[in-house]
Amino acid sequence: MHMSCLPVSLYAALSAGEMTLVGWLRLAAELGLDGADVSVMHLADHTPAMLAAVRRQAEECGLRIAMLVAYSDFTQTDAKERARQRQTLERHIATAAALGAPFLRVTAGQAHPGVSREDGIAWAVEGLTACLDAAQAAGVTLVYENHTRGYGWAHNDFSQPAEVFLEIVRRTQDTGLRVLFDTANTLAHGDDPLAVVRSVLPRVAAVHVNDIRRAGHFEPVIAGTGVAPITELLRELVRSGFDGWVSVEEASNQGEAGFRQAIPYVERIWAEAGGAARMRQ
Repeated sequence: MHMSCLPVSLYAALSAGEMTLVGWLRLAAELGLDGADVSVMHLADHTPAMLAAVRRQAEECGLRIAMLVAYSDFTQTDAKERARQRQTLERHIATAAALGAPFLRVTAGQAHPGVSREDGIAWAVEGLTACLDAAQAAGVTLVYENHTRGYGWAHNDFSQPAEVFLEIVRRTQDTGLRVLFDTANTLAHGDDPLAVVRSVLPRVAAVHVNDIRRAGHFEPVIAGTGVAPITELLRELVRSGFDGWVSVEEASNQGEAGFRQAIPYVERIWAEAGGAARMRQ
C-alpha cells in the first residue's frame, strides 16, 4: 500500500492563511508519507498555472497528491442547484487531473430538512454517476465516502444511516463509482462498520483511517486511541486483496503530535492486519 494523510486538524490554519498548502506538503514529506490529500477548499484558485505549481511543489517534496477532497451536495431540493453541483464536480475532476491525483472524493450531500429518503437517494445516485465518463476520460477515479459532515456544512451527510449509504452503493453497482471507506464514520452514527465494509469490499478503492472517542458520537481522536475497530477493518480489507492508498484522517486537533502518533500507528496496524509491506513512492 501507499500512505497519505488528510490533514483535517490543519484545516482552520489552512483556511485562515496561517499555514500554506506548500507548508502542508513539506510536513507530509517530513512525516515520511508517500502522498498528501488536499481539500478543494484550500486551493487558492484553479488556474492551470497555480495547479501546475502545486503539483510541482508536491513532486519536489517527493510526494504526489493522492486525493483531492470535494464536498458534492446532490441532495438539495432545487434542481438548478443540483445541476450546478454537477458542473462543479466536472471542474473538480479537471483539477484533480491537473494535480495528478488518482482519486477525487465525492459525497452524496447534506441531510437537508424536508428531503425524503427516496428523493435524496435518487438525487445522490443521479449526481454521483453524472460525471463518471468525464472522470474516466481524465484518468481520475471518483470515490464515494461513508461520510459524516463536510467542512462548512450545516448538516450531516445524507448517507447516514448506513442503510442509506449501502442503498446508494447498490444502485450504482454497475457504474465506475468506487468507494472510499472511512473506519470511523459509520460507527459515529452507531452502525456496525465491519458489516458495512464487508458489504462494499469489491468496490473499495481507497481507505480513510479515522477514529472517534465513543460510538454514536462524532468526536474524532488520534487513530488508535478511540473505539473504531481499525485492526479488524484493515484485516477485512487485506483479506479481500486491497493494497491501495491508505490515508490517515488526522482530525484530533492535537497539533503536529497527532500526526506523529497516528501515522506510525496506522503503518504498524496495517502490517499486523496482514498487509504487504508499504510501497515507497
